[in-house]
Amino acid sequence: MDAPTTNKKKKKVSSNSIHIPDDISFMILYKLPVKSLKRFSCVRKSWSLLFENHDFFKMFCNNVISKSHPHYDDACQMLTQNEEHKWNIYLLSGDKFENKVKLDFPTSSFPRPTPEYSFRPFSVLGSAINGILCIFHKNDTLLWNPATEEIKVIPPGFAEFKHDVYTFINRCGFGYDHVTHDYKIIQHVGYIGIKTKLNSFWEIYSLKSNSWRKIDFEMPTMSWLSNNVVYFDGVCHWWGLSNKLMSFNLCNEMCFITPLFLEDLPNDFDVVNLNVLNGCVAIITSRMDSTSFQISILGEFGVKESWIKLFDVERMSCNIYPIGIGKKGNIFFQSKDDELTCLDLTTGLVKDTGLKGNKFTCQVVIYNRNLRPIGEINN
Repeated sequence: MDAPTTNKKKKKVSSNSIHIPDDISFMILYKLPVKSLKRFSCVRKSWSLLFENHDFFKMFCNNVISKSHPHYDDACQMLTQNEEHKWNIYLLSGDKFENKVKLDFPTSSFPRPTPEYSFRPFSVLGSAINGILCIFHKNDTLLWNPATEEIKVIPPGFAEFKHDVYTFINRCGFGYDHVTHDYKIIQHVGYIGIKTKLNSFWEIYSLKSNSWRKIDFEMPTMSWLSNNVVYFDGVCHWWGLSNKLMSFNLCNEMCFITPLFLEDLPNDFDVVNLNVLNGCVAIITSRMDSTSFQISILGEFGVKESWIKLFDVERMSCNIYPIGIGKKGNIFFQSKDDELTCLDLTTGLVKDTGLKGNKFTCQVVIYNRNLRPIGEINN
């Protein structure tokens, strides 16, 4: 006997019942990082064109510069400057930077005497990490915690110094390895000389072991442009000589190379300034013949297409060169008269800081105060 048949009809699901209106999907998608948005672009055609949608792009940009990030909790902006042959450090706070606290840096802590004048006598490598600054002068490096006034002089690495060879050290990053709970410095040592047989190399310093070790890597070293080294979330970034972004993970010692989104030759650029913008690796670029600055963020290491240009900032007498990015989208600029100004991306307003400086002698650093001594932070 044949099995009984049923007259039940299969219900068809209407495509309209699963359609999500664009305004609702936009409210969800604009809060996602660039990497996720790129992955979701294959879901719907309209999603593949999100960054071409004016309304969505505006929401996304506002979120990038206004979102809260733990990196900025209880932090203030630190400004370093070389003025009248002296290295000054200021902590800036307040809506109009009305609160300025000058810090006294113990220059005598460096092993070798410091000359009275140098083009840029001291520099901060990257940014402050747990209240610790990595400061270098020529071939000497030290760690300094301004809150505890503790100094840790870093021992020399494997660089050789000979009378017929010029030895140069490119410090490319200072950061925190959250796997081994260690602070590390990565640098490249090179030699220039007619008869030299010395080979260049990379080396890493560990605070835990207080020692250096060589690493076998072939990767572009840092360019000579100012303010082009940043650290964020276990990764050191620097702008390489090959016109590419170099990203070195301190935890697994893997390197990522990301080409710039533009094909122009490096000589076409007047500005290449590397920074961190609210948790995103950001770069400020401008060509020599350009009337504006372009501010872009990176979505995924190693993926050229993941660069997203967020802003075009018109060049004016009050912002002829970017110095760095502070909290919540504040961008510090050198003005025509070497006055330091600050552009608030959320409002478009320019504020005076009451300080002077230029691209060669100033840095902007996000500083978190930490009262733990350097030697105890690893424990």
